[in-house]
Amino acid sequence: MTIQDLIANAGAKLTPTERRIAEVVLADPMLLAFGTVSDLAARVDTSRPSIVRFATKLGFEGYTDLQGWVRDGVARQLTTPSDRIRRPRGEPARLRLDIEQAVHETLAHLDKDRVEKLAAPIVGAKRVWVLSGETSRSGAHVLRSGLSMVRGGIHLVDEHDVGRDLSNAGEGDAAVVFDFARYRRRSVLAAQALVDLGVELVAITDGPLSPLAALTENWCALRVPAVGPFDSSIPSVMAAELLILEVVDRLGPAARDRIDQLERIWTATETFYEDDRPRRVD
Repeated sequence: MTIQDLIANAGAKLTPTERRIAEVVLADPMLLAFGTVSDLAARVDTSRPSIVRFATKLGFEGYTDLQGWVRDGVARQLTTPSDRIRRPRGEPARLRLDIEQAVHETLAHLDKDRVEKLAAPIVGAKRVWVLSGETSRSGAHVLRSGLSMVRGGIHLVDEHDVGRDLSNAGEGDAAVVFDFARYRRRSVLAAQALVDLGVELVAITDGPLSPLAALTENWCALRVPAVGPFDSSIPSVMAAELLILEVVDRLGPAARDRIDQLERIWTATETFYEDDRPRRVD
């Protein structure tokens, strides 16, 4: 979804002043991306609070959030994997700083209240369907692995099996969909199909303009830094691990009983390698 789409969707709610702001934004998107709130207010001949109210009408917490999303969109357009791989490799110190900042922002965004809200549908669902785009597949695998150890009915949907697997989905189920720009068509269409089937959707994505955020009120926005030509998997993995921890806490004794049962099965089937050779003692 573009800024043009967002303005079109909010069109009926915009006041005459906000419509003037929208006209300026559409005529000069770079002003929104790189100008200050005062710059935009001066161009439209309105007040700073009017600009802030315009941003909230579009679904953002304020002008800074709207501008940050637009800037990220510009950066993604200019830095696809094909473009990134042709650029000189950045300094390792800068890469570490980007990752550290993403970790900090992810933890700040996924506070206790937000994680509780995201996890709530997972705890009581009959089945949980986990889907992802390519960039976020690591997070999807971590979520499936962790959840399947503490409760049953967890399904990681493979790209080639979407139709077959989701034909079993229905009311009482939950789905967790991971995807970031550039959004995978399969992820978005599958999420829409699940919502149409009455499945409660949890979206791990990157902002209010994500097509996944348009499908559910239960979503979170993560910033995903670039690592060389590709996007980092760290934010999606962190989100998955925080969700697992919250589900474990909410399930309580049921989760502990399932882990104990798993341990007994692992022991009976000799799942883990045990080195019984005598150890040399010097």
